[in-house]
Amino acid sequence: MPAPSHALADATAPAVPVPAGIQPAVALPALPAQPGPAGGPQPAPRYLVGLARDRDDVRAAQRLRHLVFAGEMGARLDGPEPGLDTDAFDEHCDHLLVREETTGEVVGTYRILPPDRAAAAGRLYSETEFDLTRLAPLRHDLVEVGRSCVHPAHRNGAVIALIWAGLARYMTRTGHEWLAGCCSIPLADGGALAAATWDTVKAKHLAPEEHWVTPHRLWNSDGVPRPEGRTPLPALLRGYIRLGAQVCGAPAHDPDFGVADLYVLLSLRRTDPRYLRHFLSLVPAA
Repeated sequence: MPAPSHALADATAPAVPVPAGIQPAVALPALPAQPGPAGGPQPAPRYLVGLARDRDDVRAAQRLRHLVFAGEMGARLDGPEPGLDTDAFDEHCDHLLVREETTGEVVGTYRILPPDRAAAAGRLYSETEFDLTRLAPLRHDLVEVGRSCVHPAHRNGAVIALIWAGLARYMTRTGHEWLAGCCSIPLADGGALAAATWDTVKAKHLAPEEHWVTPHRLWNSDGVPRPEGRTPLPALLRGYIRLGAQVCGAPAHDPDFGVADLYVLLSLRRTDPRYLRHFLSLVPAA
């Protein structure tokens, strides 16, 4: 695997040991205690966020991805190793990891493909689903993200917040302006959530036409029953939109994962500074 970016390199010492010669992940301040099941205060889990430093770290991320995508969502994964979600892009990516401090277990991950590595890979992952021709002027400064997931036992809001924090620190330290990737919406409900989400996106959150992309396999919401009442946007998409992201056109259908994918584009120049400051505060600069 390539040497990891130094975007999260300057950090305090981690609370979990790391092998000699391996640069440690970023250690974060303790999260506040949260009420336990009985209502009394119990210590909340503590987490560490940083980049994968060796192949074992990457395999831990791939194992978590397989657990969530195949085991939980029923995705059809065709990687060569049982129990791992792998593809040809992994070796070119930085892998953002969130670990539970006590056990060192990887409980959250997001993979990051910076522009120089995308050039080495020959394309972006998103090009397997979309024609990105209109984004050619941005490609030299565009970071692609994908394969976001959180362990089902750690979906307490803290892990996804630290994924955002690590990503914000990565972007500010590398200096790239554009962040893009697919936000996936499961279709297990017959497409109701995806259809309602696309209705909201069309009305409020579309990018300018100059940034529209074209799905290779369009997911069509025509005739799909919508849920009754107000339908919140999926959490990952909602986070992007709060930061100022826009959606670059109609969703693609990914039948292997059983999802509709929206292509999301974020310029750090138009990011809401309140949210950016909040996430950066979770990963202090050295």
